[in-house]
Amino acid sequence: MPLQFGTAFELSRSLIEARTRAKLTQADLARRMNTTQSVVARLESGRTRPSIRTLEKIAQATSIRLHISFDPD
Repeated sequence: MPLQFGTAFELSRSLIEARTRAKLTQADLARRMNTTQSVVARLESGRTRPSIRTLEKIAQATSIRLHISFDPD
């Protein structure tokens, strides 16, 4: 099942789901992304909007395919 998101909340939920599906802790994901656990926590909380490059790093670190699209309402 592909991960989808539209709102900041949905994006946060998708990030958490990707990490948990990969059976990673925030610290594990941070190491794979070459960042800190606090950055991952901020991303998952929705307080920080990730760049496309950051989303690519998350996808690579969790072994999922990143799909970004624009859909009509």
